[in-house]
Amino acid sequence: MASAAEQLAANVNFGAFSKATELKKRIWFTLGALIIYRLGSYIPVPGVDPMILDQIFEQHSGGVLGVFDMFAGGALGRMTIFALSIMPYISASIIMQLMTAVSPTLSQLKKEGESGRKRINQYTRYFTVVLAAFQSYGMAVGLEAMQGPGGSAVIDPGMLFRITTVITLTGGTMFLLWLGEQITARGVGNGISLIIFAGIVANLPMALASTLELGRTGALSTLFILFLLAMAVGVIAFIVFMERAQRRLIVQYPKRQQGNRMMQGESSHLPLKLNPAGVIPPIFASSLLLMPLTVAGFSANEGPDWLIWITSNLSHGQPIYMVLYVALIVFFAFFYTAIVFNPADTADNLKKHGGFIPGIRPGKNTADYIDHVTTRLVTVGAIYLAVVCLIPEILISQYSVPFYFGGTSLLIVVNVTMDTVAQIHAHLLAHQYEGLIKKAKLKGRRR
Repeated sequence: MASAAEQLAANVNFGAFSKATELKKRIWFTLGALIIYRLGSYIPVPGVDPMILDQIFEQHSGGVLGVFDMFAGGALGRMTIFALSIMPYISASIIMQLMTAVSPTLSQLKKEGESGRKRINQYTRYFTVVLAAFQSYGMAVGLEAMQGPGGSAVIDPGMLFRITTVITLTGGTMFLLWLGEQITARGVGNGISLIIFAGIVANLPMALASTLELGRTGALSTLFILFLLAMAVGVIAFIVFMERAQRRLIVQYPKRQQGNRMMQGESSHLPLKLNPAGVIPPIFASSLLLMPLTVAGFSANEGPDWLIWITSNLSHGQPIYMVLYVALIVFFAFFYTAIVFNPADTADNLKKHGGFIPGIRPGKNTADYIDHVTTRLVTVGAIYLAVVCLIPEILISQYSVPFYFGGTSLLIVVNVTMDTVAQIHAHLLAHQYEGLIKKAKLKGRRR
């Protein structure tokens, strides 16, 4: 028999949506913020020649720069104020989370609850400014070194151009960080993820058009294009299936007495997701691979030998890139799960409320059992993430398929879509519950 929540969810329709005023305001705010982000991705950095930059970028867009441009929503290729996108913040978040696991001071801050979380977030913002300034200065130096058929990409190179570029790109990154936080607080969904999502989706039509153009010119066969589209649909279905998969541990609650009433023992379940880390591992892995190559990709044909070696070996299809990519995905799948889920705390909470897993003693044995099950689940989840992200990478390197059909981009789009739809659904359910409560109060007053 369906639960009350499931029956209520089945009654959610467009009529209920039209009455949810608060939800509509949140959706309109989210759309408005994303439109502002897309408009800003067309505002160019001062002092850059767009024609020469476009010629140079086409020569290097097949490797790491193409991936960076995908996350930036095309802003890097146009060298706009949002060229760094939100990637410095993601890199700063990775380093801060690693430091939290190592540093006793940060670890103690994390245990302080909301106040400690706010201080860690503030430190992450400061570190984001440092990383963004460092990467933007390197990008300015790289721009000055870029030479195309028509000359230099920078109209007037010098210290003034470097300072202007650092201020512009760092300010653009911090504005996106603020915008993402506003979307999270006043909109629908996770703001940072939605910004990355908007950048990928905005260029999907162009990627589809370029793929069809490759078919028209004969570079790709029609059969291969159909196979590519079918593979994309299959990967999306597979991602949805795996992201919704979970292992349910049965939890039993004994009989207990409340006042003069004897409450019967209840049976519930503890849901453990197959992929608790979600889309975080591929994003973290990509950002770590992109961070040291922000400047190197611009000067692949110049500079020391070690820089040329790094740039050539960290391009798509290269064995070193593949191995590092998979290793980082697996590492962050386990690392992020260990941060967000603590089996010992879960076991203690079950023990405090009188719950236990049948056949397992409460306390440490329960924690060990939950940890064992979680480790097996995360292992399968890490393999799933590695396969989804790796197979399209091979197709991209071998057949010049656009990055937007890669596993990472599809994974981000599907996960963010599912998360946003779930939040919209939750707002609709909350609105219907509020309506039922108001009706009940009115009926009580009439009586």
